[in-house]
Amino acid sequence: MKYIFVTGGVVSSLGKGLAAAALGTLLEQRGLKVLMQKFDPYLNVDPGTMSPFQHGEVYVLDDGAETDLDLGHYERFTSGRLSQLNNLTSGQVYENVIKKERRGDYLGATVQVIPHVTDEIKQRIYDVVDSTDADIIITEIGGTTGDIEGLPFLEALRQFKDEVGHENVAFMHATLVPFIKAAEELKTKPTQQSVAKLREIGIAPDVIICRSEFPIDNEIKRKISMFCNIKPEAVVPFVDIQGSIYEAPLKLYDQNLDSIICARLGLETAEPDLIEWRNMVDRIVNPTHTVKIGVVGKYIELQDAYKSIYESLTHAGAANDTKVEIVRIDSGDIEEHGPKKYLKDVAAVLIPGGFGDRGIEGKIMATQYARENDIPFFGICLGMQIATIEFARNACGLIGAHSTEFEPQTPHPVICLLEEQKEVENMGATMRLGTWEAKLASGSRSADLYGSNTVNERHRHRYEFNQNYKTQLEEKGFRLVGTSPDGLLGEIIEIPDHPFFIAVQFHPEFQSKPTKPHPLFKGFVAAALENRK
Repeated sequence: MKYIFVTGGVVSSLGKGLAAAALGTLLEQRGLKVLMQKFDPYLNVDPGTMSPFQHGEVYVLDDGAETDLDLGHYERFTSGRLSQLNNLTSGQVYENVIKKERRGDYLGATVQVIPHVTDEIKQRIYDVVDSTDADIIITEIGGTTGDIEGLPFLEALRQFKDEVGHENVAFMHATLVPFIKAAEELKTKPTQQSVAKLREIGIAPDVIICRSEFPIDNEIKRKISMFCNIKPEAVVPFVDIQGSIYEAPLKLYDQNLDSIICARLGLETAEPDLIEWRNMVDRIVNPTHTVKIGVVGKYIELQDAYKSIYESLTHAGAANDTKVEIVRIDSGDIEEHGPKKYLKDVAAVLIPGGFGDRGIEGKIMATQYARENDIPFFGICLGMQIATIEFARNACGLIGAHSTEFEPQTPHPVICLLEEQKEVENMGATMRLGTWEAKLASGSRSADLYGSNTVNERHRHRYEFNQNYKTQLEEKGFRLVGTSPDGLLGEIIEIPDHPFFIAVQFHPEFQSKPTKPHPLFKGFVAAALENRK
């Protein structure tokens, strides 16, 4: 087994997760089997209870683990299917250590950061090793080198390198090379200081990824090489990408990153086959068509809040030779000014997931506008619940219809809690999470798009469609076309006499890949393109 550890320095949000995922792509295209994981130093047990304003979207895995959005990059850029073993937080580490101490597992010893906390971190790597037949494990360490909460993770990696052998471990460090406008110069000092911090801990990077807005010349590379004790060819420029993030593997391939890593780890492989990837990038960067799709949400000003949805639209756009221009619409603005102002120029409307009652009425108004004006509509998770509420109110005349999440005393609870959920008080990991099977009605648009009557999709929600209203809604043209295998849980709704009206209780965006777009997104973008025409 070979190991690559990815650290970051100078500032956060450098894109080291993207760099790690891009490296994973290149190594897979060389014929190696790659598995990726993320270690996050924050003390939350997982990001499931964190605000999107703080952390961006929560990415859900097959086994129901609520994880960092970087794991979405990992699954989109590589073929690995990840599990709860692939995301570790300080919260999980300390929770496990305290549980062991309370059970007496440490036999009365004084519990300390070294060795007990660092052993727990190392054990997670060994657990992943035992769970896979991968050739390489790439582990990204969240945060910035020098952060106090990240020190136990770096110390654990230092120990781990000695345990498995220096020849089996490569360290890749991403730093910022800022451009100082007043001096009109790129500055290497922050990189030097960041690497010095790492070396104090006992870690010397084998590759330095230099993030910059401007090209990095050989003189800058030579300077970083000299001060950071690294070969000049291992100083890898990673200049801001103007087109698509899926260009990242191609940019890093041009800088020989995969060759450097393989040489460092003693791996002999063929050159990567990037033909399919290049073709996909070309379709994204140079499309024939353009279409505007309105995404109506409550965290709309945050790029990372709906990251997987935006990426899925990009994948589907490439499959349709179309650039998707995403029009971000705050549902609160629709409440104030009405839907027509914001939706009259879009070719389709998407309502994403979310929690809390802020902006709900705006989403309902947007859904009604799309339904009544034959605009292609796609609802995801909360979007399905919104579509149900809107149809119940405006097509069936059920005045006051709502979800008990937002209006506990609603006279028509078309969305409600299941009986077994009503006594749950904790917020963390109490939802329907992970991959669940769904049965689709033959002849439905969804079944046709999937090409199957059985699908497995990832969920993250607590409230469900109330099937006591199913008959009443279907009398007006509403169709429940997807359910759990036992028929008790609603999964997909459609309005058959609409150009495209599908809403799903699950999160299809978590299974879309650039080279394999999700069929529902692909069909939605095709419908938007047809509507634009």
